[in-house]
Amino acid sequence: MNLSNKLTMTRILLTFIFMLVFSRQGLLPKILALVIFTAAALSDLFDGIIAKNKNMVTDFGRLMDPIADKILVLAAFAVFLQIQLIEAWMFMIIVSREILITSLRLFALNKGRILSAVRAGKHKTFSQMAVIFYILLFIVVKESVKAYSVWNPVWEDFFRQSINILMFLTVGLTLYSGISYLWENRKIIAKL
Repeated sequence: MNLSNKLTMTRILLTFIFMLVFSRQGLLPKILALVIFTAAALSDLFDGIIAKNKNMVTDFGRLMDPIADKILVLAAFAVFLQIQLIEAWMFMIIVSREILITSLRLFALNKGRILSAVRAGKHKTFSQMAVIFYILLFIVVKESVKAYSVWNPVWEDFFRQSINILMFLTVGLTLYSGISYLWENRKIIAKL
């Protein structure tokens, strides 16, 4: 297994560590969860750069890199849904898109074909990771301020509204990327 693929597998491991740490109460676990998520997101960036620059692109990487991204992103959104920071319908749209596209990729792989990611999918992943980072930052700020008993309902309302706006944009980009993926791979999909 090359370095790029090891980074992909590390991202999956970091996802489980992120969820475990995030489930703990208090400021320190939330800061650690933010750091772990950031490291996992950066591993996505670095494994792509390494794979391209060192000519380490493999079929395993083409398949597992987007799956590792989905595991990380869906785990974070599931946590945010559980603590009621995002709407259930938003989560369901994101999950449905990911299941559909991943299922098509696996089905194509079973038929000996590789359906690679499209540019819109990369933008979608960046958008999802950015909004997750923003939400985690909000949680850390809230936990920090709450330690001094000065958390203000106005701040809560501002952050929740900004999260909703960012999530609307992310869900829109998620839908667009799914449609783009189906369109760009339509000829291969039609032959499956």
